[in-house]
Amino acid sequence: MIRNLEKYQSFFEHPISLTARVVMVTACLVVIWAFFAPLWTMSFTSNQYPDPLRLSIHIDHLEGQKTHDRDDLREINSLNHYIGMRPLLESEFPEFRWLPFAIGFFILIIARALFFGSLRDLIDIVVVYAYFGLFSFWNFGQRLYEYGHNLNPEAPIKVAPFTPPLYGRVKIANFWIESYPGGASYALGMFGLLLVVALIIALGHARRIERELAEGEAAG
Repeated sequence: MIRNLEKYQSFFEHPISLTARVVMVTACLVVIWAFFAPLWTMSFTSNQYPDPLRLSIHIDHLEGQKTHDRDDLREINSLNHYIGMRPLLESEFPEFRWLPFAIGFFILIIARALFFGSLRDLIDIVVVYAYFGLFSFWNFGQRLYEYGHNLNPEAPIKVAPFTPPLYGRVKIANFWIESYPGGASYALGMFGLLLVVALIIALGHARRIERELAEGEAAG
């Protein structure tokens, strides 16, 4: 039993294959786009605003579309005031402070794994990133819920509590709201997918090494 346990543990100490390392480097290059593209985009259309108000959520800031006569983020906050919703302020989102560092952290630990890591390290990275992705998605949904349900009862216009859409097109009061992932979300998703691909390649490489060793022992 002890020998089987040692064999099981030694399997995960195999170095990461060269092909898997190339995929990991590609993942790091892809995720850099998350620092430049929006994570999520939202638009607000009504009779009053046939040209939709547009809001982009980045990993470190909010950005409304700006034209020569309109600042969409300011307009959205003005509308929010009338229905009792808190203004959208970057200071209200602690995620803007830690999210860029979280992405940088994953790039750094992958860089370390490229030079010194084993199959075990790659598995740990994939598991932690999966948790990070699920937590971030849940956190975003929770933020939307809080903003739409914690309304000021003294607001000039009364609306029923609501949850802005996480994905898709929904009508709330006299506004059609559309919400879709932006380029940064696709980059983060591709980053995770490439890490899984690298893990599958590394596992296959480790199994081939184990099989060759077993065949060598049997032949000897």
